[in-house]
Amino acid sequence: MPIVLWILTAMLAQQPASSPAASLDYESFKTRVQPVFLTKRTGYTRCVVCHTSGNAPFLEPLSSGAATWDDAQSRKNFESISKLVTPGDPIKSRLLMHPLEPAEGGSEYHTGGRQFTSRNDPDFQAIANWVRGKK
Repeated sequence: MPIVLWILTAMLAQQPASSPAASLDYESFKTRVQPVFLTKRTGYTRCVVCHTSGNAPFLEPLSSGAATWDDAQSRKNFESISKLVTPGDPIKSRLLMHPLEPAEGGSEYHTGGRQFTSRNDPDFQAIANWVRGKK
């Protein structure tokens, strides 16, 4: 086996075989993060309104008359949203950076408005702490 191929094989064998969701806590997501998507912010639409359908659906639609998601829906939300974060690194996570004010390092484009005007926003911090693995 050529040395380069051997080195690449050895490097790949050392890579963890886990999904991003494996290092994110479901219970913390369900109790601290998921409610953020239901929060009404003055002058903005709630995340759940746009992100259950349309161009960027990553949340399960709420059942008729429900104020929150049931456990099966929450698990689907967890799996979907886990793909939008970089576990351990909130600043590399699209879920946080896309709706953050550009002056704070966020994306220039988010049709739902600036859900987070600052990284100090309590809801931003709730999601960031989940991404960091804090329970």
